[in-house]
Amino acid sequence: MSTLDKSASQSHPRLAALALGAIGVVYGDIGTSPLYTLQTTLSHDGMRPTPASIFGVLSLIFWAQIIVVSLKYMVFIMRADNKGEGGIMALMALAQRCVREQPRLRWVLLTLGIFGAALFYGDGVITPAITTLGAVEGVKVAAPGMAHWVVPVTVAVLLLLFAMQRYGTARVGRIFGPVMVLWFVAIAVFGVRMIVRNPEVLWALDPWYGVRFFHTHGLQAFISLGGVVLALTGAEALYADMGHFGKRPIRLAWFGFVLPALVLNYFGQGAMLLEHPAAVDNPFFKIVPHALLYPMIGLATAAAVIASQAVISGAFSMTREAMSLGYSMRMPVVHTSREMSGQVFVPWVNSFLLVMVLLAVVGFRSSDSLSAAYGIAVTGTMAITTLLALVVARRQWHWNGVVVVLVGAVLLTIDLSFFGANLIKVDHGGWFPLVLGLGVFVLMTTWRRGRELVVRGIRQGGLALAPFIENISEHPPLRVPGTAVFLTANQASVPHSLLHNLKHNKVLHERNVLLTVEVLDTPMADATEHLRVESLGGEFYRLELRFGFAEDPNVPLSLSQCARAGLPFDMMDTTFFLSRETVVADKRRPGMALWRDKLFVFMARNALPATAFFQIPGNRLIELGAQVEI
Repeated sequence: MSTLDKSASQSHPRLAALALGAIGVVYGDIGTSPLYTLQTTLSHDGMRPTPASIFGVLSLIFWAQIIVVSLKYMVFIMRADNKGEGGIMALMALAQRCVREQPRLRWVLLTLGIFGAALFYGDGVITPAITTLGAVEGVKVAAPGMAHWVVPVTVAVLLLLFAMQRYGTARVGRIFGPVMVLWFVAIAVFGVRMIVRNPEVLWALDPWYGVRFFHTHGLQAFISLGGVVLALTGAEALYADMGHFGKRPIRLAWFGFVLPALVLNYFGQGAMLLEHPAAVDNPFFKIVPHALLYPMIGLATAAAVIASQAVISGAFSMTREAMSLGYSMRMPVVHTSREMSGQVFVPWVNSFLLVMVLLAVVGFRSSDSLSAAYGIAVTGTMAITTLLALVVARRQWHWNGVVVVLVGAVLLTIDLSFFGANLIKVDHGGWFPLVLGLGVFVLMTTWRRGRELVVRGIRQGGLALAPFIENISEHPPLRVPGTAVFLTANQASVPHSLLHNLKHNKVLHERNVLLTVEVLDTPMADATEHLRVESLGGEFYRLELRFGFAEDPNVPLSLSQCARAGLPFDMMDTTFFLSRETVVADKRRPGMALWRDKLFVFMARNALPATAFFQIPGNRLIELGAQVEI
């Protein structure tokens, strides 16, 4: 066997393993959408499961999955990777990098990206609620008298799910793939069973049925798009998890396994409705043989938990990225795996999601009622992703402008049609993710703007560094042994902590390092750009450390690597100095609105200290206070 053949044969097991992992982690959300999609679409707003509506809706679902998932996400969006990483935060950073010379456009892209990320938290709330409710609602088919237990059982499952988050997904994740494979096989088999009985349902593969559905049903057909889009929920996860599995395994799993299983199940439900229109109250479980109902309810609940886990983990990862990029206050982050740095647990986010999910379950009480809320969160993020990707296509891939306009017109027409159909249902639950997303958007933008004002205030009150060093050389103070590291956001001015130390302690260390930590708009910093050292004379040094937004900024570990740049550190002889800013809202100063100033002050007081975020040991740290007005 040649070397090429050997390497190729070795790659097949690896590819299969990654594809299996993708089935378990990536496709949980979109894989559980058959639980509620057809039921919601064919029973809302006066819709009736007539042959014309069944064929029309099935055709729309099939072609939506082909155009949106297969072509838009698999072929177009997944090409826009940020050094292998995906997701709306990574895409926003990539798009901003493409328009560095246009500050106004950068601001627009920043606003879009943050709002899309905020809507993702709405998805993180509604996905666990709707999928778990949809799974447990199978009890209504198996034993109608137990319908009143649906909400309590759902709440119990969700409490257990969120309680398990602190232990990480490493152990549970090993069974995700096999469970979801069993799920897709089961839904495909049950779908085929019904298609064999009514094979004429396969005519709905013809897109003409979708076109005719719009012609005959008018506004009602447009409104039905709010239900059709539920078949696409989880498409954003395909892109967000690209960095964990790679493009090829995700594409292989979709085209070779997941898409066929979903199509067979949807068309199987349609075949059932052609025969028994009254089954529209829960067509998913009514195509399951009665003897297998309880096992299928259990499998559906497991699949719902897996789908929820993927979205919750995504919310943790996105929060960590937002903290690194400066769009979120610093929070404690717990690493739950020694092998995978991306597996993290954010306690504050976990508690927030749990409260919101339970409110959604208790408030809406059924997957049918939650469907309107679900659609707005999903379609809003999808439209923003399209806009950001079009910027990348034009500026980085250098696509022809006409091609970009044509592609954008097609994709945005679809995205905005779905969004508009859901917007009609704002008063039926669509307000929930909008309010939630708007709240998160306000928090993220307030934190970002507040930090800019704090940095501006520090810089305005700082002394120029170069004259200060010259003055120190001419009038040297008492020097003490060791190295002092002063964390500063402005390398051109003297850190407040250095001035306070010199003023109150009347001493200066033998070696003084001005340290700035910068987070790049790429997931990982290259080895050549990770650190830069500059000698300023008089044993003063400027040190810049750079981290990618998907990395953990470990300052002590990075300092141990500075010896190669000519600046060795003995950590036992090194002291860190930091100015602990006390932020005060002052209505006399031009900044944000006073209520946003006060909100930022509250967030700043409750944020994780920068020293903990940068993993600086407390026994080597001295904090000196400074008051900053915004």
